[in-house]
Formats: sequence, C-alpha cells, structure tokens
Amino acid sequence: MRSFMAATGTGTIPASSSSHILFSSISQRRHYPLLPWGNPTHSTAPTSAASFRYRTTPRPAAVVTPPTTKTTDVGSERSEKREFYPIEHLTTWLLKHEQSGDIDAELTIVLSSISLACKQIASLLQRSSITNLTGAHGTINIQGEDQKKLDVISNELFCSCLRSSGRTGIIASEEEDVPVAVEETYSGNYIVVFDPIDGSANIDTALTTGSIFGIYGPDKQCLVDLDDDSPLDEAKERCIISVCQPGSNLLAAGYCLYSSSVVFTLSIGKGVFAFTLDPTYGEFVLTHENIQIPKTGKTYSFNEGNYDLWDEKLKNYLDHLRQPGPSGKSYSGRYIGCLVGEIHRMLLRGGIYGNPDNKYSKNGNLRLLYECAPMSYLVEQAGGKATDGRQRILDITPSEVHQRTPIFIGSAEEVEKLEKYLA
Repeated sequence: MRSFMAATGTGTIPASSSSHILFSSISQRRHYPLLPWGNPTHSTAPTSAASFRYRTTPRPAAVVTPPTTKTTDVGSERSEKREFYPIEHLTTWLLKHEQSGDIDAELTIVLSSISLACKQIASLLQRSSITNLTGAHGTINIQGEDQKKLDVISNELFCSCLRSSGRTGIIASEEEDVPVAVEETYSGNYIVVFDPIDGSANIDTALTTGSIFGIYGPDKQCLVDLDDDSPLDEAKERCIISVCQPGSNLLAAGYCLYSSSVVFTLSIGKGVFAFTLDPTYGEFVLTHENIQIPKTGKTYSFNEGNYDLWDEKLKNYLDHLRQPGPSGKSYSGRYIGCLVGEIHRMLLRGGIYGNPDNKYSKNGNLRLLYECAPMSYLVEQAGGKATDGRQRILDITPSEVHQRTPIFIGSAEEVEKLEKYLA
C-alpha cells in the first residue's frame, strides 16, 4: 500500500485512487494540514508523536471561502494574482442554469446524454487504428455517400444515449433515411437533430473530426413503424414536418471537437461556452466562457479546388482577399475539411468560412437541418453572422430532412463584406 507523509512530517494516511479530491482546494490544504487518522488537531509544539492531540468532539465543518487574491505592485501598476482557480464541470453548469430557469430538467438530461455520447465517440476515435475502426463500412447513406465504420457506430451511440435519456421524442440524423421516433420517452419529447461524425473523411488520417447537434422544443411523439421499404404515410409526414423547423426555433445547439483536445461547445441561448474534456477523470471542464467571435479576421476557409466552378462575384471576393492590405499582408487561407474544426477556430480567432454552390452542386454540400442551422445558431450567439448569400441561414425552413444549402459564416464584418460582393 502506498502512503504519503503528513505536512508535519509524521504520520501517514492511506493513498486513495481519487487522491486528487483530497487536494482539490489549495486553501483547504493550507489551513487544514494532513494529519493521522483519529481526527487530531495540530499543536505548535515541536514535531513529535506527542505533538498530536486527539479531539473528543467532532471537528466543526470546514467553511468554504471564495478564491483569495494577492495584490502586487509592478512598477506603477497594481496586478492581482489568483492563488487558485475554481473548476466548473459541464454537469454543474447545466444544473446551475436549470436552477436559474434558463433550461428545464428534461433538457438538462438530454444535453447530458449528448455529452456522454461524445465522450464515447472520442474514445473510439483515439483507438480507431488499434481496434480496426478505420476505413469504409461498405454501405451508402441516403445522400449517396460512402459510410465509414465510425459513421455507423457513432450514429448508434448517439441514438442509444438519447433513447436511454427518456426525454427525446424524435431523432433525425445524417445517417438515418427518415426521422426516428423514440418509444422509450417518459417526458420531454425533445426533437434532436445531429451529425454524429462531421468530417469522417479525416478519420483514417487522424485529422480533426467532430459531432454537431441541435435541439428543438417538445413535440407530440410520432410512434409509427418507420419501415424503409414502405411509402411515407400521413403519420410519417407529420413526423418530418415536426423536424423540419427553421434554426431560429432552436432551444440549444452545439458541437464536440475531436482533435488534440476534446472540446464540447454549447449554447442554450445565453451565449456560447466551451468545455474541454479532462482525461484524468473523464469530465468536461469549463474553459471558454461567453465566447465572442472577433468582428473581423485575417483567415478565410474555402475549398479553392472548386474555384473554377464558382460564380464570378465570389471569385472577385476571393481575389480581393488574396491582395495585400494596408499592412502589406493578405488573408491567410486555412481549410480543414471539417465544419466543426472550421467553426471552432473561427469562434476564437475570427474570419470567414464558405461552402458555396457551384456548377455541379446547385445547393452546396452541407445539410441545413443538422449542420448549418446549429452552427449558425452558435455563431450568432457569439456575435457573428451566417447567410446562404441571399438570406439568413436561421430564417430558412427546410422542406426535407436532408436538404442542402450554401453557407457563408463567420465574423460579422467579414460576412457583410462578402454580401456586398454577392449583391
């Protein structure tokens, strides 16, 4: 058995597998030194076995004090240095907003179940090469795209977590032909739309991928037999109509980035917050509070391999970005091939991302319902803009679940500049 010495140099206490909990507060460690078992008090006598006196009455409960600060003089300036930093987990953050009335208990459970699915997907991605989860699955989804193995598995994980929450009524996914009714619903009946793996072409090369989700308000359940071979009946059509809502109706939206860090970014209509997964104990920790996208940026992200297929007005805009500005520098081109990665960088650094229509893809390549609308919701909550070149993305009502749309999204002033070129 491992042991560690008390602060006084005498006595030991057994080491715990969760020893980080014992040291979670520096102030507590400072004011309450480690002592041997028996609830002793520490005297000011020289260190010895006799320097520990055992209480006959219970120790009073520790008083939790707010973080302390030290004020130091640096030249003519005064600066404050925090001695320790509080840690807020995603679960705590959700419960706090539930108590304040921003969300209800059912939505808290739905968001928690989504975060659990993201943790499981992150684990699978990290071990995908080891466990032979790379490569194609051998099937094609309704959009005519080859499915990766992790596309299928991640979709099942999302659906399983949402079903087990008991608060989801309808699920619509990129990997499902039609919306899926959830029979295991106890209450809530939220509509959840998602892309389980965005940028799945990056999986085999261990590059950035992500998950995207959006949550709409409760609706009546569509408990129908969704047989792929049967034509849509009236009940199924009602199910699809319930799902096909404009992004302005979203109650919450977010994404999970799988890269050097696993970052769960979320908005419930009160700003944008990002939580980074701490792998030591498997919890999302608040790391970016109330994100505000810069009004301008010096980065653009377009797949310029399609340059010759684009409209002349868009070409003129890109030619403008390549020209040196007043500082003598032009914009920097960055393209990840994953919408989640593009938006995450943009939220923190500013710039503009575009996936326009072209001669062969008249409606662009991205899906409106579960890719463009949730991302546009997040960017607008952070102070940015999103448009299809003619109207605001969040004002578009989908006519079908897998409808595609062009999108230009990013810093407000950068999108406005683009709109002038496209007008």
